[in-house]
Amino acid sequence: MIKNLIFDFGDVFINLNKKRFKNNIDELSKYFPDLEEISSFNKNYERGLVNTEEFINRYTSEINGLTKEDFIAKWNSVLADFPYKRVEFLKKLKNTQEFNIILLSNTNELHIDFISKNIPFYQEFKSLFDLFYLSHEINLIKPDIEIYKFVLKQNNIKPEETLFVDDLIENTKAASELGIKTWNIKPGVEDVTNLFDIKKELF
Repeated sequence: MIKNLIFDFGDVFINLNKKRFKNNIDELSKYFPDLEEISSFNKNYERGLVNTEEFINRYTSEINGLTKEDFIAKWNSVLADFPYKRVEFLKKLKNTQEFNIILLSNTNELHIDFISKNIPFYQEFKSLFDLFYLSHEINLIKPDIEIYKFVLKQNNIKPEETLFVDDLIENTKAASELGIKTWNIKPGVEDVTNLFDIKKELF
């Protein structure tokens, strides 16, 4: 029986434009001779091991003519629309009082700042979760197995009573290795609001 619901944020609640973001990051990355190193640097920013000022300066100091504002716009270009119907879904879920509702997201300070300033219902959305884990605040990142162990231990919950919803197969696969039930949601095809129809065998 599922008692705990763990949700990703991007492409589960807020829609992402990954193609636009990839084009922007590829354009910026070509200025760096070691692609693996800059990719690792970006991941460390999501882990909260690099602060925002250092992160921005790394790019603006290396790329001639790139302003702070231009870089932030390119970095945040992944963020698209956020359908309010998904917040309404969470409200109904919360009102049932049947589940622990947890958010677990790989993100970073720039993205969260943008969302909090541009999504008027962000604080309402956030308040609907019992726990709200952002990678840069807990210094852990998916799909590293430690992040799932951390959530299970922190909340004293059993993996077999837990469903994790994420759009990336590598993230759901890692969670399933601990016995967590998973839904690898397909953005644009499936919607989190249809959870109880699509995964009805679990409830």
